[in-house]
Amino acid sequence: MVWLGKRGRRTAGLRSAASAALALALAACGTGGSGDGNSGDREAKYRRVIEDPHPRPADVIEAAGAPADVARASDGSLLLAYEADNVEDDEGPAATAWRVVGPDGHTVAERAEHADAEDAPPAFKGVREGFVRVPPGEGAEGAYVLDVRGKPHKAVITETPSRTRPGDVLLTELEPTLIYRPATRTVAPPAGVPDSAIRFAVDERGTVWSLDQPLTDDPNRVVRQRDGHTLGSRAVPKPYTGGILAARGGTAALSLIRGEHVRGLLLTTDDGEHWRTVLAGGIPWKDLKRDPESLVLESLADGRLLVGEEGGRYWLADDRANNAFHELKTPATFTSLTVDGTTLYGIADATTATYDLVKGEGLWISRDGGREWHRHEQHG
Repeated sequence: MVWLGKRGRRTAGLRSAASAALALALAACGTGGSGDGNSGDREAKYRRVIEDPHPRPADVIEAAGAPADVARASDGSLLLAYEADNVEDDEGPAATAWRVVGPDGHTVAERAEHADAEDAPPAFKGVREGFVRVPPGEGAEGAYVLDVRGKPHKAVITETPSRTRPGDVLLTELEPTLIYRPATRTVAPPAGVPDSAIRFAVDERGTVWSLDQPLTDDPNRVVRQRDGHTLGSRAVPKPYTGGILAARGGTAALSLIRGEHVRGLLLTTDDGEHWRTVLAGGIPWKDLKRDPESLVLESLADGRLLVGEEGGRYWLADDRANNAFHELKTPATFTSLTVDGTTLYGIADATTATYDLVKGEGLWISRDGGREWHRHEQHG
């Protein structure tokens, strides 16, 4: 999955130095902290939370209002990550928290930390046995695993490139590119990818899809590899350059950029044997006004594509042929929308830190392609 944080930024990790974060994570995951229990207006409570050196998870979650990130493990457990930032300035105190919710909706574990508003919020990716933490900066240091009970485990970090296998997960795309292997809890760079690759996706078969941007006038190319070997490539049609990649369920897609805007897709639905461009299909590409980095492009487990803009409109393919798309009706304005399997997770939140909540704030879930949505509720 591509995980999108509050205010439309790509999340990168917990808000502390990697070594300190790992030490804290491997400590007891108690709820701890202060909290005077007194009632008061939301602003006063919010300020107390971000200034508290040992905030309680429940207080951070209440102050944040909506998660900044959501990840799902194979058993259906969810990890929800929250942040409460300094409202008046991009600097100053902040607080982060994560909560693991079991398949039955009950809280299994949670933790909160005092933080700095300049740092990125926590980010995790769902894996077979739980959740792997995305490293907070350049390199792999700081990656670790939380199981579905919220218990932390060390990850094996190596600089030796690894040939990808089925089940491997793309942990970080660049600086550097890292793959996580659940079977061995290993974080490593993928083997054999082009030096000039600028985008990556890894599908469930372990195929690495990368966008190669040569330093010459040659066109961008989508390259697919498995087990360290190149299987084939496809040139990006002129006059377009490549943008974001997505791959799952036999489908791989690349956003096509012309000028400073996304204007279509280059896609395959048979694992790269045949490619075609989609410049219409029910998506009004000219209505996409934001920069190409704000595009949401994901493939569902059945090969259907989800396309949209952070904080804007979204379209879902009618079937895995991806010839026609329909616009999703959402119960609130989503600041982020992502996919796990065929389940859609939408987050409604403010685009900047605020004491107040927006209409419909929270996590919304759809298991039927966006026809019906239900708001995620905690059961204690």
